[in-house]
Amino acid sequence: MRFMFVGDSMTIGRAGDYTWRYRMWQHLEATFDGPYRIVGPRCELFDTGANEPVSHAYADPDFPGHARRHLAGWGEGWQHMAPLIGSAVRSGQADVLLVSLGLIDLGFYTAADETAANARRFIAEARAARPGIRMVLLPVIPNVRAESDAPFAAEVSRFNELLAKAVADLSTEASPILLAARPEAYEIHRDTYDGTHPNASGEHRLAGEFAAVLHQAWGVGGPYRTP
Repeated sequence: MRFMFVGDSMTIGRAGDYTWRYRMWQHLEATFDGPYRIVGPRCELFDTGANEPVSHAYADPDFPGHARRHLAGWGEGWQHMAPLIGSAVRSGQADVLLVSLGLIDLGFYTAADETAANARRFIAEARAARPGIRMVLLPVIPNVRAESDAPFAAEVSRFNELLAKAVADLSTEASPILLAARPEAYEIHRDTYDGTHPNASGEHRLAGEFAAVLHQAWGVGGPYRTP
């Protein structure tokens, strides 16, 4: 089984981070009973000094290169990933996409309706490349901006409703799509280092939500255990 992580800055991480991708790799190593691969066209972290995704300085230097693969980008959202996902899925032969996108779109690029349209385009492009692909989509977790910007908070809420509708409309038996829940205990003032990007506890909560959906819905892996 081939997994691909797709996301924005919360997923790619910055130099010195573990990333929730690392936590998910640890979980798969511990619980997945069978061969698997993590695939994707990228492996870097974002270097804030260089302002480019050129770092390989993961917090754990023993994080193996083959498990660092992803399709994530700092400042990239649904509109950026929709044109890329087809070729990434095709080349990596991905079976399962674990997707965390939308916050950057709503914060800087597109309102809820257009963001939802880009999500539907992403799904269509992924399926065109690999018709039986499965997907788990994480709703947008409001960041610190939502506490003081009511219109932005409203767009986040509306997009999450539209994303749930897209999942209900588009999920099929041949290519199922699941909507993860926002991690129940996720708290931005405790689980992020800046009100947006996950710290160690936030990484575990994000990985844990994906792991729970995979295990409960498809019997993939086991229950997530935070060290």
